Amino acid sequence: MSTGVGMSSCCLSGKVHEGNPTGKVETIDNLQTYVAAPKDGSKAKSIVFLTDIFGWEFKNVRLLADNYAKEGFYCYIPDFFQGDALPIDFLQSVEPPLKDRENLTLTDKAKSTANVGTTLPPWLLRHREAVVKPLISSFISTLRNDSSTGKIGAIGFCWGGRYAIVLSHGEVDAAVACHPSLVAIPGDFEGITKPLSLAVGTEDSMLDQKSVGSIQDIFGKLSVDHELRIYEDQVHGFALRSDWSSEKDKKAMDESEKQGQDWFNKYLA
Repeated sequence: MSTGVGMSSCCLSGKVHEGNPTGKVETIDNLQTYVAAPKDGSKAKSIVFLTDIFGWEFKNVRLLADNYAKEGFYCYIPDFFQGDALPIDFLQSVEPPLKDRENLTLTDKAKSTANVGTTLPPWLLRHREAVVKPLISSFISTLRNDSSTGKIGAIGFCWGGRYAIVLSHGEVDAAVACHPSLVAIPGDFEGITKPLSLAVGTEDSMLDQKSVGSIQDIFGKLSVDHELRIYEDQVHGFALRSDWSSEKDKKAMDESEKQGQDWFNKYLA
């Protein structure tokens, strides 16, 4: 039986990063899309970014796409939530970083739980798989129909991490999933036919160590290339929303970025 790994207030914590995105916005397959292109404009190595619940306008994911573009990837961040991403202010109002959690009072924790309980369930219902997966598949098909597009990869974070795993069943040429949430184990990992790389933290409340162990067991039976990298003391969202004031957290985020770039350089070449 598949078991689903859920979502909690950890999905809503983290830091907004400094910097100004340099890409452009286009409409592709009827979806507003942030596009970050490499200097030569080549689409030989194209990547679709599957965001967390804060969506395609979240500055952090755009800055990350810009970094990938500098390394030669043609990057797309489609608005799969169609204007209904959760507001960025939840980042600071719902749950603090790991280092501050021990100072939370019972009242603070109760408020956090109540906020998540009233916010996430209706949002997740609006953006359930039956609604979102067809949008994702259609977008990828549109890219495939562009003769200038080479191989296509998918990278997902949190909510989007699960769909990166699902797309590795054959819709993309390679995938990277960073701290995925709402995954079904073993269900979402059955049928993987394309190279898949996972990045998870030891303090991820959405993917505990028992779940990670189960994934490792599944990976041990796969005939396709795969990897699972575990980042010590990192919480859910670290690859996208780490606190840059922490040298350790910034290093983990940088390493997870390189993990993805190395994976795509290998399998989209």
